[in-house]
Amino acid sequence: MANMDPLSDVLSLLKVRVYAARAFRAGDDWSVAFGPSNGIKLFAVISGEGWLAIDASQAPIRVRAGDCLLLPSGCSYRIASDLGLSPLDGDDIVRALLRNEIAQFGHGTGCFGLAGYFDMAGENAELLLSMLPPVVHIQQDSDKQVLRWCLERMRMEFDDPQPGASLATQQLGTLMLVQILRTHLTSQLGGSVGWMFALTDRRVGIVLQAMHEAPGHPWTLNTLAQRAGMSRTGFAVRFRELVGLAPLTYLARWRMSLAKERLLNSADPIGSIAVQMGYKSESAFSTAFRRLVGCAPRHYANFLKAEPLWNTQH
Repeated sequence: MANMDPLSDVLSLLKVRVYAARAFRAGDDWSVAFGPSNGIKLFAVISGEGWLAIDASQAPIRVRAGDCLLLPSGCSYRIASDLGLSPLDGDDIVRALLRNEIAQFGHGTGCFGLAGYFDMAGENAELLLSMLPPVVHIQQDSDKQVLRWCLERMRMEFDDPQPGASLATQQLGTLMLVQILRTHLTSQLGGSVGWMFALTDRRVGIVLQAMHEAPGHPWTLNTLAQRAGMSRTGFAVRFRELVGLAPLTYLARWRMSLAKERLLNSADPIGSIAVQMGYKSESAFSTAFRRLVGCAPRHYANFLKAEPLWNTQH
């Protein structure tokens, strides 16, 4: 995963992919409900408008042409011309469709949109999901330019499927996810804490990049502070303020996230993984792994229901 930026690192580690992407047309009176899932849901309106409702704790959202929304919790939601209407089961409607077929809600074509679902590796999902609110709504015209291009390409792929349409929609969906995360990141400058928002800070962002490019390097607080061009104390305070974790705590947790993935998906022996993660011995690695993950590396594959690793309680 070298030579990648931290956001790309995390998305690659989670193996984020567009599990499903469906276009829909809707007109007149219509209302459709979709059930919960374990990933991230995407909803976008290409033309027309409508309403989106999540649950009683969230006010209904008016969505207009070009609007894109992420639902990181994978919660159920309802889209409608009128939220007072009884909804149809959208999951049943989608399951009945043929590949690249466009769903029809109600009668007419006043609204054209896209509903998608991003799947990801569950063991490290909190790396990303803990950074995001229940809803990410991209609605400012200045933020929609790249997304508008993606949406129009999506419309073309569904309106007139060509060879490779399935792969094209998958790639467009991934590009939309990255762009939405970028937009959300920059819109929250100074208002949020976490590794993702810290990427926008020049000095701390450089250090995060270094940790991700060389997780096995023998980093110390001094060498990390030198990389940031700051004093040891000033760097430690600034990093904790922005990331929510001490620098070496973040490094240890990132190493364990990588180690969990390799334990599950590679044939590397534990001793080799220990060296890759910067530990001098297998026993030192096993001790750190047990402390942070809750079980020994050898038992991890059978311990996938361990308490989520990535949080700011430390």
